[in-house]
Amino acid sequence: MKKKICALFPGQGSQYVGMGRDLYDNFPIAKKIYDEACEILGFDIKKISFEGNEEDLKRTSITQPAVLLHSIVCLELFKTFKNEKFDLVMGHSLGEYTALYASGVFDFFTVLKLVKKRGELMEKAGKERPGTMAAVIGLSEDKIKEVCKKVSGICVPANFNSPSQIVIAGDVSAVKEAYEILTKEKAKVIMLPVSGAFHSPLMEPAYLEFKEYLFQFNFNAPQIPIIMNATGELCNDVNTIKRNLEIQIISPVLWKKSVETAINYGCETFYELGPGKVLTSLVKKTEEKAVVYNLGKKEDFSSD
Repeated sequence: MKKKICALFPGQGSQYVGMGRDLYDNFPIAKKIYDEACEILGFDIKKISFEGNEEDLKRTSITQPAVLLHSIVCLELFKTFKNEKFDLVMGHSLGEYTALYASGVFDFFTVLKLVKKRGELMEKAGKERPGTMAAVIGLSEDKIKEVCKKVSGICVPANFNSPSQIVIAGDVSAVKEAYEILTKEKAKVIMLPVSGAFHSPLMEPAYLEFKEYLFQFNFNAPQIPIIMNATGELCNDVNTIKRNLEIQIISPVLWKKSVETAINYGCETFYELGPGKVLTSLVKKTEEKAVVYNLGKKEDFSSD
């Protein structure tokens, strides 16, 4: 029986200045994608991605389309140079949109428009209701949930990333209070450099506005099965995809469950397409036997 392969698409936090430049300079398809994107977005995403400053690239409204584009370029190069097809796709947070593009649910114009609006609304929500996030390593899910309930203000698990890592999000004071308690519980806690409490109730204004925007666009039936963040389950139904995407901004990312679902589906090999190596690392923490590859730079693509 053929071994199944899964595509992984990274989210915000994987970006770096210079990403995509080597692809743009060496592959005509990459140049075409970036040039078209600049017209659709209405600003020069190439300049910011290739040679901008780190602060600009960290802005949620910039980061999201920048990471999306880099991943789409890598996906199209994979199709060109690798003699393999994906049996399954999934992406982390923002990366879920790339996965939906890869599965044919969205065309290029639609996915760019959606991600641009999503980034703008999440950035705006982060300014209106400042929040933060922290990665908690080495403590049980139950204990982390218990601490989140104890603190004053909103603090919730936002990303269930691996058996050993959960990200919490919420009000700045609440997350800092949780940080103090969790550190005393001998957990390793890392405050994350983010501009908002993503995947938490603090994103409610973005959720309400984005769901109205989302339904102006056409959703196609997926050509490749997708595992979605909000449920961690396989999804082939357009209406379910719409609902899962609608609530994604305020729902935790069930990444550990998503990886387990992919393994149970028969996936043994995982390709992370785009900047960074975050997702392949999380896959290995969930399933040591998984075979993982990262494709994001010029040398990763050839006609060999």
